[in-house]
Amino acid sequence: MDSTQPQAQSGQLNLVLKILSGLAFIAGLGIGLLALFASLGVWFGLWEFGQGFSLLRTANGYADVIAIFALISTVAILAASKFFNTGSVTKLCSAALIGTIAAGLAYYIPESFRAPEGVSYPPIHDVSTDTVNPLQFVDVIPLRVDAANTMVYGGTDDMTPSKLAQLQTEAYPDLVAHYYDLSEQEVFAKALQAVNQLGWNLVAQVPDQGRIEATATTFWFRFKDDVVIKIHREGDQTVVNARSLSRVGRGDVGANAIRLRAFFELMESS
Repeated sequence: MDSTQPQAQSGQLNLVLKILSGLAFIAGLGIGLLALFASLGVWFGLWEFGQGFSLLRTANGYADVIAIFALISTVAILAASKFFNTGSVTKLCSAALIGTIAAGLAYYIPESFRAPEGVSYPPIHDVSTDTVNPLQFVDVIPLRVDAANTMVYGGTDDMTPSKLAQLQTEAYPDLVAHYYDLSEQEVFAKALQAVNQLGWNLVAQVPDQGRIEATATTFWFRFKDDVVIKIHREGDQTVVNARSLSRVGRGDVGANAIRLRAFFELMESS
């Protein structure tokens, strides 16, 4: 019996495993870096956020297939090492696993921006609990000098105050003024605590006017969205209104509404 035949077969199998590992690593890491650079380019001003979204969509379009391929490659390498005695394949398996994780993140991150199944978000980026007399920003104004979006409620193209109010009411009927059986001082303190818990950057707190202004920064693209909160007494209750406004983008994929919901949830639970 020719003893060189099993060795040749083992060598061929190892070569196949190396190729699988290399392809999984290169493809997975490449698509992961594309997703990363999509946002880094926006952070450093290399391209506009629209181009960043386009690159992220491209990464997302291929990431799931690459992630599946890389995962299959990882499993195949592990199986081969167990059933065909290919020897130590730790490096090969680790490389394929890195590709799997990178591609998986490139798929997951864009997917996290999508609306849940059956949910659609209106093309708005300005949400206020008071749509009749929307809160006005004061201290945030200097921070928005280069912002693409106006601070005028309903003042963007193809939009009016009444249309914006209607779109918001239809999409987010729960976003209304909140009433508390506490003093203005107590509610103001609760609001400040919620702002800090949410990690917003506090711009201004003016207790005698019942006004708080802050800026929230999104995780991936580092978008800046501004928030103004107004607290005042009405009868025997304290009323809290809030408004969240994006600096860029026509639509916000529900981000401003989600932000105000999180704020009021903390107000209710604290």
